[in-house]
Amino acid sequence: MNVVLDAEAVNALIQERHPARLAVRRAMTAAERLGRDVVVPTVTLAELYRGAGRNRALDAMLARESAALLLRDTDRGLARLVGAILAEAHVGSEYLADAHAVAAAVEVGGGVVLTGDPDDLSRLAAPYRTVVIEELGSK
Repeated sequence: MNVVLDAEAVNALIQERHPARLAVRRAMTAAERLGRDVVVPTVTLAELYRGAGRNRALDAMLARESAALLLRDTDRGLARLVGAILAEAHVGSEYLADAHAVAAAVEVGGGVVLTGDPDDLSRLAAPYRTVVIEELGSK
């Protein structure tokens, strides 16, 4: 099982004083000890690139964490899975990034998705028993 980070989990790595930073770090350490990947769907980055200062902070974090993070691009197979997740949950493309996080766990047979938005991700992940949605706590 891999660990998948959604936008809020990635944001916790960007912001030094984010209340969930330690929880994300602990999950990353556990994944490393177990030989598992920590996955960030690249569509998640699009949610976070929001201007020069923010872009620099995100790029700096990605450079610093490059050995620890696996960036998952959207290929045709993942796109089909994301579409299926959205269809199964009867939701629209406003859940596209969240569906990518769930899909990144589903495609490898399961995983833990760290999120600041457990309700939406739980809805998307409901059909997949091998996907666990873990709330980060207060933002």
